Amino acid sequence: MQNEPLKITLDAWEARYAALTQAGLREPWYGGPLGRHLRGGDRRLARLSFDNSPAALRLWNFLLTEDERLRRARGQGRKIVGAMKDLGTVPVIAYSAPNVVAFYPDGAWWVPCMMEMSTGELEAADALGINESFCPVRAMLGAFLNEAHFPRPDLLVCSAGAVCDDFSAIVQRLSGLGYPVLWWEIPHRRPPDPDEASVALPGGALAAAGQLAFVRDELERVKSAIEQLAGAPIDASLLGDGLRKANHIRELLRELRALTFTAERCPLPALELLIAEMLAIHFCSDRDEAAAVLEELLAEVRRRVQAGAGVLPAGAARVFWVNPVADLRVMNWLEDAGGRLCGTEFLFPHALDPIPVDLPPMEALARMALADPMVGSGMERAERICRDIALFGAEAVLVSRIPGASHCASESELIAALAEERLGVPTQIIEVPPISDARHASLRTRMEALVESVRRGRAS
Repeated sequence: MQNEPLKITLDAWEARYAALTQAGLREPWYGGPLGRHLRGGDRRLARLSFDNSPAALRLWNFLLTEDERLRRARGQGRKIVGAMKDLGTVPVIAYSAPNVVAFYPDGAWWVPCMMEMSTGELEAADALGINESFCPVRAMLGAFLNEAHFPRPDLLVCSAGAVCDDFSAIVQRLSGLGYPVLWWEIPHRRPPDPDEASVALPGGALAAAGQLAFVRDELERVKSAIEQLAGAPIDASLLGDGLRKANHIRELLRELRALTFTAERCPLPALELLIAEMLAIHFCSDRDEAAAVLEELLAEVRRRVQAGAGVLPAGAARVFWVNPVADLRVMNWLEDAGGRLCGTEFLFPHALDPIPVDLPPMEALARMALADPMVGSGMERAERICRDIALFGAEAVLVSRIPGASHCASESELIAALAEERLGVPTQIIEVPPISDARHASLRTRMEALVESVRRGRAS
């Protein structure tokens, strides 16, 4: 059943789902109408606009049933690894082990948004001394305590060193509450000295060979802990297979992004693109199903591009978006203001780059970990963003600053200034709390001003 691509409300999805079902829609076990998640407490869904394709329905149902998958895995006797902060490295190792599933407790930062502040995670963090001066990822503390969103992991792994100060403090508080954490260190990536051996990293950065050796040794410790948990070794064959499957997902996402950003008419809304990209970092607790979800979504986008169809009018302002949003609704607002996504940097481009397969697997993963933009200088991150802006032909840059996040205090201005100076594109910086309804008018005005700047530039 094919229909014109549209953005529709949750209520409209009820009728759409009934029509699809009558036409013979086939779904995985976690399928069903989107409205059931609203009834389950995901109140924010009632205020969002969604893509109307069956592929988008599968994507949303996959995202919103992760807690069910984790609990099913626990019931099946599988071991659960909670990976924190590294965004894309430890899960590749964990999924290479037999009978192990991994996820990011960090994802609980969206709970206050999705539940519209109804379940008390932020209040629990406040009571533990982690107040609103911290990044919204502090909601993770409350999620661990109430166990309403994921079961307690069998192993908690967290990167330390050149990571977000807020996150380190939050996980230290979690550790103090009696949750054992296996810490592994990621050093600040620095340019190699003139007389020092260097290695090329995914994404184009260079690192000192000594730093690479250090990170590889740290990841070997993590691998050993996962092997002990699994009760079986992760040999080179298993790890190599894990890298290939992770690369398949990254390849799907790279094509999905390229088609979405470069098509004459936008074939996929910003919100669904954001959700799809997030699958790269931990596969939403099911690596094989994540690939199947992305394959279906990519097939839908290919059909739309080939047909010249899209969810937005032709001529929408092409906007590069920096940083993920704590409130998903803001992605809708960009399109309501006349913009479309034309490039993204949601803090984990290294999780979209191909993992080298011509190297020993643990060295390849160490290179990927060192390629994380958050462990290098802000200027290196800004440089890569500028390269991507030029690659995708974006006409403007929107930086969504995360309240309380230590890295946003300086990087937002740096990125915006470099894009303006080097590429001559207009920029706008906004701040997005978990619920942005009270700021709707001001945020919409800023986005409309950015879109108007693009239109004036086209006319000049």
